[in-house]
Amino acid sequence: MARRETASGDRGSAAAPRHVPVLLDEIVQHAAPVRGDRIIDGTFGAGGYTKALLDAAPDVRVLAIERDPDARAAGQLLVEQYGGRLILAAGRFGDLANIAHAHEFAPVNAVVLDIGVSSMQLDEAGRGFSFMADGPLDMRMERDGPSAADLVNGMTEADLANLIFAYGEERQSRRIARAIVKARELHRIETTRALAGIAERALGRRHDDDRHPATRTFQALRIAVNDELGELARGLAAAEHVLVPVGRLVVVTFHSLEDRIVKRFLQRRSGRLGTGSRHGPPVGDATAPSFQLVNHRPVTPTDEELAANPRARSAKLRAALRTEAAPWPAETAAELGLPAPAEGKGRRG
Repeated sequence: MARRETASGDRGSAAAPRHVPVLLDEIVQHAAPVRGDRIIDGTFGAGGYTKALLDAAPDVRVLAIERDPDARAAGQLLVEQYGGRLILAAGRFGDLANIAHAHEFAPVNAVVLDIGVSSMQLDEAGRGFSFMADGPLDMRMERDGPSAADLVNGMTEADLANLIFAYGEERQSRRIARAIVKARELHRIETTRALAGIAERALGRRHDDDRHPATRTFQALRIAVNDELGELARGLAAAEHVLVPVGRLVVVTFHSLEDRIVKRFLQRRSGRLGTGSRHGPPVGDATAPSFQLVNHRPVTPTDEELAANPRARSAKLRAALRTEAAPWPAETAAELGLPAPAEGKGRRG
């Protein structure tokens, strides 16, 4: 899964060193590479974090995972630059434990995850992630499987409303879903501009609100198309299995649903929160904490970084150290506090 890295949309790499990833210094500080460390970068993107980790200490090796074929193709230059110190693997970070074992790269000293869509994906109209430029309504990171257009044109009105409410946190989801269904009765909705226009006409636009009315709808569809929150829950559990004792887990999130999952996972694994789930170990059971929290409050960008890169404004970094305890049973995103789309109701209107 690629990452957000710059305001311009061209993400940091060996070919474009002027672009700096979000919270780069903080990522390196919390991953704390030392000589000979093995680190998994679960979201390679354009290699900004990977390059910084490789440069932070001698003989550091990185296994970088990327689901976007375009990003992997561009990353081959970095692979050549670092030779045997960098492995760039195809796949999703939810499967990072299996990928690490397949490359004989486990256990590891740190796992770094940067969740969400990249600036490069957002700024490339042909990928269909953004309404800022017109393009096909796609949003598929792997260019495979059902697209956003398939969901918009194929789901029932109720299911669309529930999805937009749950994954987009859009309170007017019913109104948007109804407008989508009405519009597609005339023509199949195929482009980002068409969908953005439907949402804008359905909700209107306040002069004092700089957020486009389609923002939350696009977020919801992107999350659903790529199963982003399911991947996050699986990735956290996988990291628990491959980290050595005192190994570092560092996660950067960009919206409240992602941060809720990471926060709940780390609170539960550190013994600071009851499971709240009938599927997990009950409160007070003998399961030993598998992580120790490093920061009880998330790290956020400095004013200087925000001035240089406004897209960093919602970034939050959470970190923890692996203990010697056995891994806990894996939990789904729903068990970590994410509302299922079926639970979303939205406002009437």
